[in-house]
Amino acid sequence: MKVVILAGGFGTRISEESYLKPKPMIEIGEKPILWHIMKYFSHFGFNEFIICLGYKAHKVKEFFDDYYLYTSDIQYNFSTGEKKVLNNSAEPWKVTLIDTGLHTLTGGRLKRVKDYIGNEPFIMTYGDGVADVDLEKLIEFHKKGNRLATITAVQPGGRFGVLDLAKDGQIKCFREKSVEDGGWINGGFMVLEPKVLEYIEGDHTTFEREPLETIASENQLDAYKHHGFWQCMDTMKDKQQLEELFEKGEAPWKVWKD
Repeated sequence: MKVVILAGGFGTRISEESYLKPKPMIEIGEKPILWHIMKYFSHFGFNEFIICLGYKAHKVKEFFDDYYLYTSDIQYNFSTGEKKVLNNSAEPWKVTLIDTGLHTLTGGRLKRVKDYIGNEPFIMTYGDGVADVDLEKLIEFHKKGNRLATITAVQPGGRFGVLDLAKDGQIKCFREKSVEDGGWINGGFMVLEPKVLEYIEGDHTTFEREPLETIASENQLDAYKHHGFWQCMDTMKDKQQLEELFEKGEAPWKVWKD
């Protein structure tokens, strides 16, 4: 199953760093949060990534280009110009980097990578949030629900919008960032059937609005309730909290071995 990561936004709420780099490239423990997210998925055996770029896309491309080099032993033959990789210790990742436009909204970014996703279910998440979601249970829940889309629902506090959930986990109404009542919110880590892309009109479509609202109204949207750790990196305070957890060895999302 492929993992699509949205990594093209401007990150205006963390502008102290995002004026230099896209938010997914802001570091925790000397590695971009995007790397942390990918390491988490890789721990569960998901190693094929499609990353939707936009703002300062070249910074993400440069990171992956350099990352392969830094994790390799290289032999250069200056007389022939040949470069040979002798040994590589990088992760077994297949990473597709697609520039989905500077001002494209979340739905539009998904629509633009349709050909790379193919006709199969996929995971979609945001490039600025980490969690300790049990991905195997999430996918099992999605398959059992047999609906078009499953969102991981989390309870982070009172500054986000809410999801109206039925007892069986079905989402009756999708209200993205509408009221601040500390209820369940969309935490990303979604499992989506390829048909959801048909609900996206184009570049100016916000996936969390018309498409998901329509899918919910058709009783095709489920919520997997996650009671564990989840944190997005919206502000410098968020970054500092994540940094502190990682430095202390208490990061719940750090499930891989060094």
